[in-house]
Amino acid sequence: MNNAMDTVLFYVLALIVIIAACGIVYCKNLVHSALFMTLCFISIAGLYVLLNADFLAAVQLMVYAGTVVILIALGIMMTRRISMDRSNMAERKYTGWVKCISVVLFICLSYIFINFPVPLAKVNTVQDTVAALAQLLLGHYVLAFEIAAVLLLAAMIGAVVLAKGADDK
Repeated sequence: MNNAMDTVLFYVLALIVIIAACGIVYCKNLVHSALFMTLCFISIAGLYVLLNADFLAAVQLMVYAGTVVILIALGIMMTRRISMDRSNMAERKYTGWVKCISVVLFICLSYIFINFPVPLAKVNTVQDTVAALAQLLLGHYVLAFEIAAVLLLAAMIGAVVLAKGADDK
């Protein structure tokens, strides 16, 4: 694919991600928010494909667009709450402050990105990203990988204990 087409696809996917993220936040219906989340995750997977990160794109589709969205849909069905009208009542009084802070942050970041351009670095593209990722995780970053595995195991045990109930024996 040529460079101009990649650029156009990047901006289209980025626009879809932004619109879907706004849909997640501002939509009153939780099911519609979950559908916007699916669209956002699929668009992010498309961005990964454009960046030649095919393994991350596959994981993004399987884990986030598949599993996480299904879990959220199941949670919505189990709680039987369709509308968000009664949720987050306490946080609505801060909406004006959040908008002001967001506008100030956007102006500051725009100033930084316009006046201080990021130098382009030469990036080596890897054809077999799965093998390269496995080599990094099981070689150079093995300690961080093992620590993350232990933390995930502790979180899973904690989730099972919380789901089962502390008083149940």
